[in-house]
Amino acid sequence: MSSAASALGGRRTQWESQRSFDELGRPLRDVTFCVVDLETTGGSAAGGSMITEIGAVKVRGGEVLGEFQTLVNPHTAIPPFIAVLTGISNTMVADAPSIESALPAFLEFAAGCVLVAHNAPFDVGFLKHFAAAQERPWPAFEVVDTARLARRVLTRDDTPNCKLATLARVFGAATTPNHRALADARATVDVLHGLTERLGGLGVHTLEELQTFSSRVSTAQRRKRHLAEALPHAPGVYLFRDDGDRVLYVGTSRDLRTRVRSYFTASETRSRMGEMVGLATSVTGIECATTLEAQVRELRLIAEHQPRYNRRSRNQAKVTFLKLTRETWPRLSLVKRVLDDEADYLGPFSSRRTAEKCLAALHETFPIRQCSGRLPRLPSRAPCVLAELDRCLSPCDGSVDETAYGSVVRQLRDALVRRPDAVVEAINQRMSTLAADERFEEAGAHRDRLAAFVRAASRTQRLSALSRCPEVVATRREDDGRWAVHVVRHGRLAAAGVIPLGADAHQYVAQLRATAETVADAPGPVPAASAEETEQVLRWLEAPGIRLVDIDGEWVCPVAGATRHLALHDAVAQSRRDLVPFDERRELTPVHRPVR
Repeated sequence: MSSAASALGGRRTQWESQRSFDELGRPLRDVTFCVVDLETTGGSAAGGSMITEIGAVKVRGGEVLGEFQTLVNPHTAIPPFIAVLTGISNTMVADAPSIESALPAFLEFAAGCVLVAHNAPFDVGFLKHFAAAQERPWPAFEVVDTARLARRVLTRDDTPNCKLATLARVFGAATTPNHRALADARATVDVLHGLTERLGGLGVHTLEELQTFSSRVSTAQRRKRHLAEALPHAPGVYLFRDDGDRVLYVGTSRDLRTRVRSYFTASETRSRMGEMVGLATSVTGIECATTLEAQVRELRLIAEHQPRYNRRSRNQAKVTFLKLTRETWPRLSLVKRVLDDEADYLGPFSSRRTAEKCLAALHETFPIRQCSGRLPRLPSRAPCVLAELDRCLSPCDGSVDETAYGSVVRQLRDALVRRPDAVVEAINQRMSTLAADERFEEAGAHRDRLAAFVRAASRTQRLSALSRCPEVVATRREDDGRWAVHVVRHGRLAAAGVIPLGADAHQYVAQLRATAETVADAPGPVPAASAEETEQVLRWLEAPGIRLVDIDGEWVCPVAGATRHLALHDAVAQSRRDLVPFDERRELTPVHRPVR
Protein backbone atom coordinates (compact mmCIF):
# COMPACT_ATOMS: atom_id res chain seq x y z
CA MET A 1 0.00 0.00 0.00
CA SER A 2 1.52 3.27 -1.15
CA SER A 3 0.40 5.31 1.85
CA ALA A 4 2.57 7.24 4.23
CA ALA A 5 1.66 8.84 7.51
CA SER A 6 4.47 10.60 9.32
CA ALA A 7 4.68 13.00 12.21
CA LEU A 8 6.39 16.10 10.95
CA GLY A 9 7.47 19.22 12.71
CA GLY A 10 9.70 22.21 12.40
CA ARG A 11 7.51 24.25 10.07
CA ARG A 12 7.09 27.86 11.06
CA THR A 13 4.16 28.78 13.27
CA GLN A 14 1.88 31.07 11.29
CA TRP A 15 -0.63 32.17 13.92
CA GLU A 16 1.71 34.02 16.27
CA SER A 17 -0.43 37.14 15.84
CA GLN A 18 -3.52 35.33 17.17
CA ARG A 19 -2.51 34.59 20.73
CA SER A 20 -5.31 36.67 22.35
CA PHE A 21 -8.40 34.54 21.88
CA ASP A 22 -11.87 35.14 23.24
CA GLU A 23 -13.07 32.84 25.97
CA LEU A 24 -16.10 31.70 23.98
CA GLY A 25 -15.80 28.88 21.47
CA ARG A 26 -12.74 26.85 20.53
CA PRO A 27 -9.63 28.96 19.85
CA LEU A 28 -8.28 28.34 16.35
CA ARG A 29 -4.79 27.68 17.70
CA ASP A 30 -6.15 24.71 19.69
CA VAL A 31 -8.14 23.14 16.83
CA THR A 32 -6.62 20.24 14.89
CA PHE A 33 -7.41 20.61 11.20
CA CYS A 34 -7.14 17.86 8.60
CA VAL A 35 -6.68 19.52 5.22
CA VAL A 36 -7.65 17.06 2.50
CA ASP A 37 -7.54 16.98 -1.29
CA LEU A 38 -8.66 14.32 -3.76
CA GLU A 39 -7.90 13.46 -7.34
CA THR A 40 -10.68 11.71 -9.21
CA THR A 41 -11.65 10.36 -12.63
CA GLY A 42 -14.48 12.87 -13.01
CA GLY A 43 -16.68 15.43 -11.35
CA SER A 44 -19.41 13.36 -9.72
CA ALA A 45 -19.26 10.35 -7.45
CA ALA A 46 -22.97 9.73 -8.03
CA GLY A 47 -22.26 9.70 -11.78
CA GLY A 48 -19.71 6.91 -11.45
CA SER A 49 -16.48 8.85 -11.02
CA MET A 50 -13.84 7.27 -8.77
CA ILE A 51 -11.10 8.51 -6.46
CA THR A 52 -7.54 8.05 -7.72
CA GLU A 53 -5.56 9.76 -4.93
CA ILE A 54 -6.05 11.04 -1.38
CA GLY A 55 -3.71 13.54 0.21
CA ALA A 56 -4.08 15.13 3.63
CA VAL A 57 -2.16 17.27 6.10
CA LYS A 58 -2.92 17.37 9.82
CA VAL A 59 -2.12 20.75 11.38
CA ARG A 60 -2.67 22.53 14.68
CA GLY A 61 -1.60 26.03 15.73
CA GLY A 62 0.29 26.49 12.47
CA GLU A 63 2.41 23.34 12.98
CA VAL A 64 2.11 20.25 10.79
CA LEU A 65 1.44 17.14 12.88
CA GLY A 66 1.37 14.57 10.11
CA GLU A 67 0.67 13.82 6.47
CA PHE A 68 -1.27 11.14 4.63
CA GLN A 69 -0.97 10.18 0.96
CA THR A 70 -2.12 7.23 -1.08
CA LEU A 71 -2.95 6.46 -4.68
CA VAL A 72 -6.24 4.60 -5.13
CA ASN A 73 -7.01 1.99 -7.76
CA PRO A 74 -10.29 3.14 -9.37
CA HIS A 75 -10.79 -0.24 -11.10
CA THR A 76 -11.66 1.68 -14.24
CA ALA A 77 -9.66 3.41 -16.93
CA ILE A 78 -8.55 6.95 -16.12
CA PRO A 79 -9.71 9.30 -18.91
CA PRO A 80 -6.77 10.60 -20.96
CA PHE A 81 -7.47 14.28 -20.21
CA ILE A 82 -7.54 13.48 -16.46
CA ALA A 83 -4.25 11.63 -16.75
CA VAL A 84 -2.69 14.63 -18.54
CA LEU A 85 -4.08 17.04 -15.90
CA THR A 86 -2.99 15.10 -12.82
CA GLY A 87 -0.08 13.05 -14.10
CA ILE A 88 -1.72 9.94 -12.61
CA SER A 89 -1.78 7.10 -15.15
CA ASN A 90 -3.44 3.71 -15.20
CA THR A 91 -0.02 2.11 -14.64
CA MET A 92 0.58 4.16 -11.48
CA VAL A 93 -2.64 3.00 -9.81
CA ALA A 94 -2.55 -0.62 -10.97
CA ASP A 95 -1.00 -1.84 -7.71
CA ALA A 96 -2.58 0.82 -5.46
CA PRO A 97 -5.12 -0.12 -2.80
CA SER A 98 -8.83 0.12 -3.56
CA ILE A 99 -11.07 2.71 -1.98
CA GLU A 100 -12.35 -0.02 0.35
CA SER A 101 -8.90 -0.01 1.99
CA ALA A 102 -7.88 3.61 1.47
CA LEU A 103 -10.99 5.24 2.93
CA PRO A 104 -10.81 3.53 6.37
CA ALA A 105 -7.12 4.47 6.60
CA PHE A 106 -7.90 8.11 5.83
CA LEU A 107 -10.80 8.23 8.29
CA GLU A 108 -8.53 6.87 11.01
CA PHE A 109 -5.93 9.56 10.19
CA ALA A 110 -8.58 12.34 10.25
CA ALA A 111 -10.42 11.15 13.37
CA GLY A 112 -11.16 13.98 15.79
CA CYS A 113 -10.16 16.72 13.34
CA VAL A 114 -12.00 19.51 11.58
CA LEU A 115 -11.91 18.75 7.84
CA VAL A 116 -10.67 21.50 5.54
CA ALA A 117 -10.80 21.45 1.74
CA HIS A 118 -10.76 23.91 -1.11
CA ASN A 119 -14.24 23.55 -2.58
CA ALA A 120 -15.20 21.20 0.24
CA PRO A 121 -18.53 19.98 -1.21
CA PHE A 122 -16.55 18.22 -3.94
CA ASP A 123 -13.97 16.43 -1.77
CA VAL A 124 -16.23 15.72 1.20
CA GLY A 125 -19.02 14.68 -1.14
CA PHE A 126 -16.81 11.99 -2.70
CA LEU A 127 -15.69 10.71 0.69
CA LYS A 128 -19.23 10.55 2.06
CA HIS A 129 -20.44 8.81 -1.09
CA PHE A 130 -17.95 5.97 -0.77
CA ALA A 131 -18.47 5.71 2.98
CA ALA A 132 -22.18 5.17 2.28
CA ALA A 133 -21.35 2.66 -0.48
CA GLN A 134 -19.30 0.70 2.08
CA GLU A 135 -22.12 1.06 4.66
CA ARG A 136 -19.56 2.80 6.84
CA PRO A 137 -20.89 5.41 9.30
CA TRP A 138 -19.70 8.90 8.36
CA PRO A 139 -18.01 10.62 11.33
CA ALA A 140 -19.59 13.89 12.43
CA PHE A 141 -16.81 16.00 10.92
CA GLU A 142 -17.06 19.77 11.06
CA VAL A 143 -16.00 21.20 7.70
CA VAL A 144 -14.28 24.44 6.64
CA ASP A 145 -14.25 25.38 2.95
CA THR A 146 -11.30 27.64 2.12
CA ALA A 147 -12.79 28.59 -1.26
CA ARG A 148 -15.99 29.81 0.37
CA LEU A 149 -14.04 31.53 3.13
CA ALA A 150 -11.81 33.28 0.60
CA ARG A 151 -14.82 34.67 -1.25
CA ARG A 152 -15.96 36.23 2.02
CA VAL A 153 -12.58 37.59 3.12
CA LEU A 154 -10.90 38.73 -0.08
CA THR A 155 -11.88 41.42 -2.57
CA ARG A 156 -11.14 41.85 -6.28
CA ASP A 157 -8.27 44.09 -5.26
CA ASP A 158 -6.74 41.17 -3.39
CA THR A 159 -7.19 38.46 -6.01
CA PRO A 160 -8.84 38.13 -9.43
CA ASN A 161 -10.40 34.80 -8.40
CA CYS A 162 -10.46 32.26 -5.59
CA LYS A 163 -8.86 29.31 -7.36
CA LEU A 164 -6.35 27.40 -5.26
CA ALA A 165 -3.40 28.22 -7.52
CA THR A 166 -4.24 31.93 -7.44
CA LEU A 167 -4.64 32.01 -3.65
CA ALA A 168 -1.40 30.08 -3.20
CA ARG A 169 0.41 32.89 -5.03
CA VAL A 170 -1.46 35.60 -3.06
CA PHE A 171 -0.43 34.09 0.29
CA GLY A 172 3.05 33.03 -0.79
CA ALA A 173 2.44 29.30 -0.25
CA ALA A 174 5.56 27.16 0.08
CA THR A 175 4.01 24.53 -2.20
CA THR A 176 2.71 25.17 -5.72
CA PRO A 177 -0.55 23.31 -6.49
CA ASN A 178 -0.06 20.81 -9.31
CA HIS A 179 -3.25 18.67 -9.27
CA ARG A 180 -1.63 16.05 -7.07
CA ALA A 181 -3.48 15.45 -3.83
CA LEU A 182 -0.73 15.94 -1.23
CA ALA A 183 0.79 18.99 -2.93
CA ASP A 184 -2.62 20.62 -3.24
CA ALA A 185 -3.39 19.82 0.40
CA ARG A 186 -0.09 21.44 1.49
CA ALA A 187 -0.92 24.54 -0.55
CA THR A 188 -4.39 24.64 1.01
CA VAL A 189 -2.77 24.61 4.48
CA ASP A 190 -0.90 27.81 3.63
CA VAL A 191 -4.06 29.37 2.20
CA LEU A 192 -5.92 28.47 5.40
CA HIS A 193 -3.20 30.11 7.48
CA GLY A 194 -3.26 33.24 5.32
CA LEU A 195 -7.02 33.56 5.59
CA THR A 196 -7.08 33.06 9.36
CA GLU A 197 -4.35 35.67 9.83
CA ARG A 198 -6.52 38.20 8.02
CA LEU A 199 -9.57 37.17 9.99
CA GLY A 200 -7.68 37.59 13.24
CA GLY A 201 -7.49 41.30 12.55
CA LEU A 202 -11.28 41.33 12.19
CA GLY A 203 -11.90 39.76 15.58
CA VAL A 204 -12.36 36.16 14.40
CA HIS A 205 -10.45 33.95 16.82
CA THR A 206 -12.56 30.82 17.35
CA LEU A 207 -13.73 27.98 15.17
CA GLU A 208 -17.34 29.02 15.69
CA GLU A 209 -16.56 32.54 14.50
CA LEU A 210 -14.62 31.17 11.53
CA GLN A 211 -17.53 28.97 10.46
CA THR A 212 -20.02 31.81 10.62
CA PHE A 213 -17.85 34.70 9.44
CA SER A 214 -19.29 37.17 6.97
CA SER A 215 -17.49 40.13 5.46
CA ARG A 216 -20.80 41.98 5.52
CA VAL A 217 -20.37 42.50 9.27
CA SER A 218 -18.49 45.75 9.65
CA THR A 219 -15.68 46.47 12.06
CA ALA A 220 -17.96 48.88 13.93
CA GLN A 221 -20.48 46.11 14.45
CA ARG A 222 -17.80 43.71 15.65
CA ARG A 223 -16.83 46.22 18.30
CA LYS A 224 -20.28 45.86 19.83
CA ARG A 225 -19.54 42.35 21.07
CA HIS A 226 -19.41 43.77 24.57
CA LEU A 227 -23.23 44.09 24.48
CA ALA A 228 -23.43 40.32 24.99
CA GLU A 229 -21.03 40.12 27.92
CA ALA A 230 -23.71 40.49 30.65
CA LEU A 231 -25.93 37.77 29.21
CA PRO A 232 -25.92 34.27 30.76
CA HIS A 233 -25.02 30.98 29.11
CA ALA A 234 -28.63 29.81 29.44
CA PRO A 235 -31.75 29.38 27.31
CA GLY A 236 -33.97 32.40 26.91
CA VAL A 237 -35.09 35.37 24.84
CA TYR A 238 -32.97 38.35 23.79
CA LEU A 239 -34.16 41.81 22.74
CA PHE A 240 -31.99 44.23 20.74
CA ARG A 241 -32.85 47.85 21.64
CA ASP A 242 -31.88 51.20 20.13
CA ASP A 243 -30.85 54.40 21.90
CA GLY A 244 -34.53 55.21 22.53
CA ASP A 245 -35.05 51.85 24.26
CA ARG A 246 -37.26 50.72 21.38
CA VAL A 247 -37.14 46.98 20.66
CA LEU A 248 -35.53 46.36 17.27
CA TYR A 249 -35.47 42.57 17.22
CA VAL A 250 -36.51 39.61 19.38
CA GLY A 251 -34.95 36.16 19.17
CA THR A 252 -34.40 32.97 21.17
CA SER A 253 -31.43 30.77 21.93
CA ARG A 254 -30.34 27.82 24.03
CA ASP A 255 -27.30 29.93 24.97
CA LEU A 256 -28.11 33.64 25.14
CA ARG A 257 -24.57 34.96 25.39
CA THR A 258 -23.10 32.87 22.59
CA ARG A 259 -26.01 33.51 20.25
CA VAL A 260 -26.13 37.28 20.75
CA ARG A 261 -22.38 37.57 20.37
CA SER A 262 -22.60 35.77 17.02
CA TYR A 263 -24.50 38.75 15.56
CA PHE A 264 -21.27 40.74 15.66
CA THR A 265 -19.19 38.14 13.80
CA ALA A 266 -21.66 35.75 12.20
CA SER A 267 -22.82 35.33 8.64
CA GLU A 268 -26.38 36.65 8.65
CA THR A 269 -28.36 35.65 5.58
CA ARG A 270 -31.44 37.50 6.81
CA SER A 271 -31.80 40.93 5.25
CA ARG A 272 -31.17 44.11 7.24
CA MET A 273 -29.56 42.33 10.20
CA GLY A 274 -26.39 44.38 9.74
CA GLU A 275 -28.48 47.55 9.79
CA MET A 276 -30.23 46.36 12.96
CA VAL A 277 -26.95 45.63 14.75
CA GLY A 278 -25.67 49.03 13.69
CA LEU A 279 -28.63 50.72 15.40
CA ALA A 280 -28.55 48.59 18.55
CA THR A 281 -27.15 50.11 21.73
CA SER A 282 -28.18 47.43 24.23
CA VAL A 283 -29.35 43.85 24.45
CA THR A 284 -31.75 42.58 27.10
CA GLY A 285 -31.81 38.90 28.00
CA ILE A 286 -34.71 37.06 29.62
CA GLU A 287 -33.60 33.73 31.01
CA CYS A 288 -36.13 30.91 30.62
CA ALA A 289 -36.41 27.54 32.31
CA THR A 290 -36.92 25.63 29.05
CA THR A 291 -36.54 26.15 25.32
CA LEU A 292 -40.32 25.89 24.88
CA GLU A 293 -40.83 28.74 27.32
CA ALA A 294 -38.28 30.76 25.34
CA GLN A 295 -40.10 30.10 22.06
CA VAL A 296 -43.43 31.12 23.56
CA ARG A 297 -42.02 34.25 25.18
CA GLU A 298 -40.48 35.23 21.85
CA LEU A 299 -43.88 35.06 20.13
CA ARG A 300 -45.56 37.08 22.88
CA LEU A 301 -42.84 39.74 22.90
CA ILE A 302 -42.96 40.09 19.11
CA ALA A 303 -46.73 40.54 19.29
CA GLU A 304 -46.32 43.13 22.06
CA HIS A 305 -43.45 45.22 20.68
CA GLN A 306 -43.88 44.72 16.90
CA PRO A 307 -40.09 44.96 16.31
CA ARG A 308 -39.32 46.40 12.89
CA TYR A 309 -36.63 43.80 12.14
CA ASN A 310 -38.75 40.71 12.93
CA ARG A 311 -40.28 39.70 9.64
CA ARG A 312 -42.30 36.74 10.94
CA SER A 313 -44.86 36.48 13.74
CA ARG A 314 -45.49 40.25 13.88
CA ASN A 315 -49.11 39.96 12.77
CA GLN A 316 -50.32 37.08 14.91
CA ALA A 317 -53.65 38.84 15.50
CA LYS A 318 -54.22 39.73 11.84
CA VAL A 319 -55.80 36.49 10.73
CA THR A 320 -58.81 35.29 8.73
CA PHE A 321 -61.29 32.56 9.56
CA LEU A 322 -63.69 30.67 7.33
CA LYS A 323 -67.12 30.48 8.97
CA LEU A 324 -70.07 28.19 8.30
CA THR A 325 -72.96 30.32 9.49
CA ARG A 326 -75.82 29.19 11.73
CA GLU A 327 -79.02 30.25 9.97
CA THR A 328 -81.89 28.81 7.95
CA TRP A 329 -79.83 28.75 4.78
CA PRO A 330 -76.18 28.50 6.00
CA ARG A 331 -73.31 29.76 3.87
CA LEU A 332 -69.52 30.09 4.06
CA SER A 333 -67.95 33.48 4.71
CA LEU A 334 -64.56 34.93 5.54
CA VAL A 335 -64.40 36.73 8.89
CA LYS A 336 -61.74 38.39 11.04
CA ARG A 337 -62.67 36.97 14.43
CA VAL A 338 -64.49 34.10 16.10
CA LEU A 339 -67.74 34.79 17.95
CA ASP A 340 -69.39 32.70 20.63
CA ASP A 341 -72.29 31.91 18.29
CA GLU A 342 -72.03 28.10 17.96
CA ALA A 343 -71.04 28.44 14.30
CA ASP A 344 -68.32 26.24 12.79
CA TYR A 345 -65.00 27.90 12.01
CA LEU A 346 -61.91 26.88 10.04
CA GLY A 347 -58.60 28.57 10.60
CA PRO A 348 -56.96 30.80 11.47
CA PHE A 349 -55.38 31.68 8.12
CA SER A 350 -52.43 34.06 8.19
CA SER A 351 -53.20 34.99 4.58
CA ARG A 352 -56.59 35.94 3.12
CA ARG A 353 -55.38 34.57 -0.20
CA THR A 354 -54.96 31.11 1.33
CA ALA A 355 -58.38 31.37 2.98
CA GLU A 356 -59.93 32.16 -0.40
CA LYS A 357 -58.30 29.05 -1.89
CA CYS A 358 -59.80 26.95 0.89
CA LEU A 359 -63.19 28.56 0.34
CA ALA A 360 -63.00 27.76 -3.38
CA ALA A 361 -62.23 24.10 -2.60
CA LEU A 362 -65.34 23.83 -0.42
CA HIS A 363 -67.58 25.60 -2.94
CA GLU A 364 -66.23 23.25 -5.61
CA THR A 365 -67.42 20.28 -3.55
CA PHE A 366 -70.61 21.49 -1.86
CA PRO A 367 -73.14 23.52 -3.92
CA ILE A 368 -74.35 25.72 -1.07
CA ARG A 369 -75.22 29.33 -1.72
CA GLN A 370 -72.41 31.88 -2.19
CA CYS A 371 -74.51 35.04 -1.98
CA SER A 372 -74.06 37.27 1.06
CA GLY A 373 -76.68 38.30 3.58
CA ARG A 374 -79.44 36.33 5.25
CA LEU A 375 -82.29 34.70 3.35
CA PRO A 376 -85.81 34.41 4.77
CA ARG A 377 -87.23 30.96 5.38
CA LEU A 378 -89.27 31.30 2.17
CA PRO A 379 -87.01 33.30 -0.19
CA SER A 380 -88.33 34.65 -3.49
CA ARG A 381 -85.28 35.95 -5.33
CA ALA A 382 -84.24 35.29 -8.90
CA PRO A 383 -81.59 32.57 -9.37
CA CYS A 384 -77.98 33.66 -9.86
CA VAL A 385 -75.49 32.59 -12.52
CA LEU A 386 -74.12 29.85 -10.27
CA ALA A 387 -77.57 28.28 -10.06
CA GLU A 388 -77.83 28.27 -13.84
CA LEU A 389 -74.44 26.51 -13.97
CA ASP A 390 -75.63 23.87 -11.45
CA ARG A 391 -73.04 25.04 -8.95
CA CYS A 392 -75.59 26.18 -6.36
CA LEU A 393 -78.71 24.48 -4.99
CA SER A 394 -80.42 27.87 -5.37
CA PRO A 395 -82.49 28.20 -2.21
CA CYS A 396 -83.15 31.81 -3.23
CA ASP A 397 -85.80 30.80 -5.77
CA GLY A 398 -87.18 27.80 -3.91
CA SER A 399 -85.36 25.17 -6.01
CA VAL A 400 -84.43 23.23 -2.85
CA ASP A 401 -86.16 22.71 0.48
CA GLU A 402 -84.64 23.07 3.94
CA THR A 403 -84.23 19.31 4.42
CA ALA A 404 -82.25 18.73 1.22
CA TYR A 405 -80.17 21.87 1.74
CA GLY A 406 -79.54 20.93 5.37
CA SER A 407 -78.28 17.51 4.28
CA VAL A 408 -75.57 19.11 2.15
CA VAL A 409 -74.67 21.50 4.97
CA ARG A 410 -74.27 18.55 7.36
CA GLN A 411 -71.85 16.90 4.91
CA LEU A 412 -69.93 20.16 4.70
CA ARG A 413 -69.79 20.48 8.49
CA ASP A 414 -68.57 16.88 8.75
CA ALA A 415 -65.78 17.67 6.24
CA LEU A 416 -64.72 20.66 8.33
CA VAL A 417 -64.59 19.06 11.76
CA ARG A 418 -64.20 15.31 11.25
CA ARG A 419 -63.69 13.75 7.83
CA PRO A 420 -62.42 15.70 4.77
CA ASP A 421 -62.71 12.78 2.34
CA ALA A 422 -65.59 14.28 0.33
CA VAL A 423 -63.49 17.34 -0.54
CA VAL A 424 -60.34 15.29 -1.21
CA GLU A 425 -62.13 12.85 -3.51
CA ALA A 426 -64.06 15.52 -5.42
CA ILE A 427 -61.04 17.69 -6.15
CA ASN A 428 -58.76 14.76 -6.93
CA GLN A 429 -61.31 13.60 -9.49
CA ARG A 430 -61.49 17.08 -10.96
CA MET A 431 -57.67 17.26 -11.17
CA SER A 432 -57.52 13.89 -12.93
CA THR A 433 -60.04 15.06 -15.52
CA LEU A 434 -58.15 18.29 -16.17
CA ALA A 435 -54.79 16.51 -16.36
CA ALA A 436 -56.21 14.02 -18.86
CA ASP A 437 -57.24 16.99 -21.01
CA GLU A 438 -53.73 18.46 -20.55
CA ARG A 439 -55.15 21.46 -18.72
CA PHE A 440 -52.32 21.35 -16.23
CA GLU A 441 -52.49 24.97 -15.08
CA GLU A 442 -56.12 24.56 -14.03
CA ALA A 443 -55.29 21.25 -12.35
CA GLY A 444 -52.52 23.03 -10.44
CA ALA A 445 -54.98 25.65 -9.19
CA HIS A 446 -57.25 22.89 -7.84
CA ARG A 447 -54.24 21.21 -6.22
CA ASP A 448 -53.42 24.44 -4.37
CA ARG A 449 -57.02 24.79 -3.23
CA LEU A 450 -57.06 21.25 -1.91
CA ALA A 451 -53.74 21.76 -0.10
CA ALA A 452 -55.08 24.95 1.51
CA PHE A 453 -58.17 23.11 2.75
CA VAL A 454 -56.30 20.07 4.07
CA ARG A 455 -53.79 22.23 5.96
CA ALA A 456 -56.52 24.44 7.40
CA ALA A 457 -58.71 21.52 8.48
CA SER A 458 -55.76 19.72 10.06
CA ARG A 459 -54.65 22.87 11.86
CA THR A 460 -58.15 23.58 13.17
CA GLN A 461 -58.67 20.02 14.37
CA ARG A 462 -55.31 19.92 16.17
CA LEU A 463 -55.64 23.37 17.74
CA SER A 464 -59.23 22.88 18.88
CA ALA A 465 -58.42 19.45 20.35
CA LEU A 466 -55.83 20.98 22.69
CA SER A 467 -57.74 24.21 23.37
CA ARG A 468 -60.73 22.19 24.65
CA CYS A 469 -58.59 20.80 27.48
CA PRO A 470 -58.69 22.99 30.62
CA GLU A 471 -55.26 21.65 31.59
CA VAL A 472 -52.53 19.36 30.26
CA VAL A 473 -49.40 18.68 32.31
CA ALA A 474 -46.50 16.98 30.54
CA THR A 475 -42.81 16.36 31.15
CA ARG A 476 -39.71 15.23 29.29
CA ARG A 477 -36.19 14.28 30.39
CA GLU A 478 -33.65 16.82 29.13
CA ASP A 479 -30.11 16.11 27.98
CA ASP A 480 -28.73 16.95 31.43
CA GLY A 481 -30.92 14.29 33.05
CA ARG A 482 -33.42 16.71 34.61
CA TRP A 483 -37.13 16.74 33.81
CA ALA A 484 -38.72 19.74 32.08
CA VAL A 485 -42.37 20.27 33.05
CA HIS A 486 -44.98 22.36 31.23
CA VAL A 487 -48.53 23.25 32.23
CA VAL A 488 -50.81 24.03 29.28
CA ARG A 489 -54.29 25.49 29.77
CA HIS A 490 -56.71 25.81 26.84
CA GLY A 491 -53.75 25.69 24.44
CA ARG A 492 -51.76 28.39 26.25
CA LEU A 493 -48.48 27.77 28.09
CA ALA A 494 -49.36 28.62 31.69
CA ALA A 495 -46.16 27.52 33.46
CA ALA A 496 -42.75 25.98 32.75
CA GLY A 497 -40.04 24.62 34.99
CA VAL A 498 -37.29 22.06 35.45
CA ILE A 499 -37.38 19.68 38.41
CA PRO A 500 -34.16 20.20 40.44
CA LEU A 501 -32.01 17.12 40.92
CA GLY A 502 -32.96 15.36 44.14
CA ALA A 503 -36.25 17.25 44.52
CA ASP A 504 -39.62 15.57 45.11
CA ALA A 505 -41.12 15.43 41.60
CA HIS A 506 -44.75 15.20 42.72
CA GLN A 507 -44.39 18.16 45.07
CA TYR A 508 -42.61 20.25 42.41
CA VAL A 509 -45.31 19.58 39.80
CA ALA A 510 -48.06 20.38 42.33
CA GLN A 511 -46.39 23.71 43.17
CA LEU A 512 -45.93 24.54 39.48
CA ARG A 513 -49.61 23.90 38.80
CA ALA A 514 -50.65 25.96 41.79
CA THR A 515 -48.64 28.97 40.61
CA ALA A 516 -49.49 28.61 36.92
CA GLU A 517 -51.31 31.36 35.05
CA THR A 518 -55.11 31.28 35.20
CA VAL A 519 -56.44 30.88 31.65
CA ALA A 520 -60.04 31.29 30.49
CA ASP A 521 -61.44 29.32 27.57
CA ALA A 522 -61.85 31.06 24.21
CA PRO A 523 -64.88 30.71 21.90
CA GLY A 524 -65.04 28.14 19.11
CA PRO A 525 -61.87 26.37 17.97
CA VAL A 526 -59.63 29.30 18.93
CA PRO A 527 -57.06 28.55 21.67
CA ALA A 528 -56.56 30.95 24.55
CA ALA A 529 -53.27 31.99 22.93
CA SER A 530 -52.19 32.83 19.41
CA ALA A 531 -52.34 29.95 16.95
CA GLU A 532 -48.54 30.13 16.58
CA GLU A 533 -48.06 29.69 20.32
CA THR A 534 -50.40 26.71 20.53
CA GLU A 535 -48.67 25.11 17.54
CA GLN A 536 -45.31 25.52 19.30
CA VAL A 537 -46.80 23.82 22.35
CA LEU A 538 -48.25 21.04 20.19
CA ARG A 539 -44.89 20.37 18.54
CA TRP A 540 -43.35 19.93 21.98
CA LEU A 541 -46.18 17.71 23.21
CA GLU A 542 -45.91 15.51 20.10
CA ALA A 543 -42.12 15.17 20.32
CA PRO A 544 -40.48 11.85 21.28
CA GLY A 545 -40.00 11.20 24.99
CA ILE A 546 -42.97 13.23 26.24
CA ARG A 547 -44.80 11.84 29.29
CA LEU A 548 -48.28 13.06 30.14
CA VAL A 549 -48.63 13.69 33.87
CA ASP A 550 -52.29 14.71 33.93
CA ILE A 551 -55.07 15.80 31.55
CA ASP A 552 -58.22 17.67 32.51
CA GLY A 553 -60.68 16.95 29.70
CA GLU A 554 -60.24 14.88 26.54
CA TRP A 555 -57.37 15.55 24.17
CA VAL A 556 -58.51 13.77 21.01
CA CYS A 557 -58.38 14.35 17.25
CA PRO A 558 -60.68 12.61 14.72
CA VAL A 559 -59.19 9.32 13.48
CA ALA A 560 -60.27 10.09 9.90
CA GLY A 561 -59.25 13.76 10.20
CA ALA A 562 -57.35 15.92 7.74
CA THR A 563 -53.91 15.27 9.25
CA ARG A 564 -53.67 11.88 7.54
CA HIS A 565 -53.67 13.66 4.16
CA LEU A 566 -50.86 16.07 5.02
CA ALA A 567 -47.89 13.87 4.07
CA LEU A 568 -48.73 13.95 0.36
CA HIS A 569 -49.24 17.71 0.29
CA ASP A 570 -46.07 18.29 2.30
CA ALA A 571 -44.09 16.25 -0.24
CA VAL A 572 -45.60 18.19 -3.16
CA ALA A 573 -44.93 21.52 -1.45
CA GLN A 574 -41.31 20.55 -0.73
CA SER A 575 -40.71 19.56 -4.35
CA ARG A 576 -42.15 22.89 -5.47
CA ARG A 577 -39.97 24.75 -2.97
CA ASP A 578 -36.94 23.19 -4.62
CA LEU A 579 -38.00 24.62 -7.99
CA VAL A 580 -39.30 28.13 -7.27
CA PRO A 581 -37.40 31.33 -6.36
CA PHE A 582 -36.79 31.95 -2.67
CA ASP A 583 -39.13 34.95 -2.47
CA GLU A 584 -42.11 32.85 -3.61
CA ARG A 585 -41.61 29.98 -1.16
CA ARG A 586 -43.47 31.46 1.79
CA GLU A 587 -46.85 30.58 0.24
CA LEU A 588 -45.97 26.90 -0.13
CA THR A 589 -45.18 25.59 3.35
CA PRO A 590 -45.16 26.94 6.89
CA VAL A 591 -41.78 27.81 8.34
CA HIS A 592 -40.87 26.52 11.80
CA ARG A 593 -37.94 28.36 13.32
CA PRO A 594 -35.66 26.42 15.66
CA VAL A 595 -34.18 27.84 18.81
CA ARG A 596 -30.52 28.55 18.10
